[in-house]
This record gives sequence, C-alpha cells and structure tokens, in this order.
Amino acid sequence: METTLTVAGPDGRRRCPWGVAPDDYREYHDTEWGRPVRGDDALFERLCLEAFQSGLSWLTILRRREGFRAAFAGFAIEKVAAFGDEDVKRLLGDAGIIRNRLKIEAAISNAKAAAGWADGELTELIWSHAPDPDGVRVPRGTGDILATTPESVALSKALKARGFRFVGPTTAYALMQACGLVNDHLADCYVRADM
Repeated sequence: METTLTVAGPDGRRRCPWGVAPDDYREYHDTEWGRPVRGDDALFERLCLEAFQSGLSWLTILRRREGFRAAFAGFAIEKVAAFGDEDVKRLLGDAGIIRNRLKIEAAISNAKAAAGWADGELTELIWSHAPDPDGVRVPRGTGDILATTPESVALSKALKARGFRFVGPTTAYALMQACGLVNDHLADCYVRADM
C-alpha cells in the first residue's frame, strides 16, 4: 500500500496531504476535521453529510454544505423528521444539494428514527463507540489510515438496529474521523499537535 506523508502548505505548515488545497479542504482540515463534535443535531448533520458523500468527493459536499443546511432545516432532527412527500419532491429539485432520492429518503428516515429520543441520546450512542484511548494508533502516513475499524462496524450495527439507513461501517468510520472520535491527522500534521 502506498503511503503519503504530510505536505507543507502555502503557509509552510505540514498538513495531511488532502488538507493542503484547495482552500475549502484546508479550512475544513485545519478547523473541523478530527475535532470533537457533540450535540444530537450537529452529529445528525455530519452523519447525513457523510452518507451524501458516499461515492462522491468530500469537496462536492463541502461546497454544498450551506445548501444542505438550508434544504434540511439546519439538520434539526425534529424538523427533518416532519418532512413528507412534498419535501422529498422539493429536495429532488434543489440544485444546492446532491439530488439522490435514496440518500434524501435515508436522511429523512434517520431523522424519524431519532425523533423523540432523549436529548443527548444520539450523541451518547455515537460517542459510546469511540475507541479506547489506550489503544490509539497514530498514523504516520496515509497508508496507515483505515477505512473501517471494529468500532465503526459496531457503530454501524448499533445505528442500523435503531432504524438508521446509509450508515455502513465505512460511513460510520468517516463520521468518527470527522467528529473527533478518532484522530487520524498524520503524526507530523501541525493540527494534530494543536488538538
């Protein structure tokens, strides 16, 4: 497996190779990716965006993020859970998002599955699958980063058992990376030392 080490960005700081350019990636890499996210609606947003990203470039999602937020009522679980057939039609016609019927319906279905849960229940469910900090591995190069882990498989199963869709182990692991359950910034990435 080929591995790539960190790369110096335009400011001279060493970053994970994907986080150097374009600016959208650099901003996301430097300020969001791998930093802990808590809160049911915030995690629901990240889960939806990871599902929409499946098969696409993350850059496509980042550049449409505000469109997604507008189209999905700020990813407020209770609001999205109330979406019906007219909302699906509206979303299928919205050029500001990815217009994939299965992914749109999954986002609404997932909101319905989580609606009515106790405050913080989704957060607790997701964070209960964070790996043991004593077993944390520090990736030296991109070849050391996994696509799935036993924890992401378990998270995927737990979400599916609660009625969630489009939450396979790879999507679950991407969520874990994005929301700080794991820190996959490379060993000499400046952000890792900053966290």
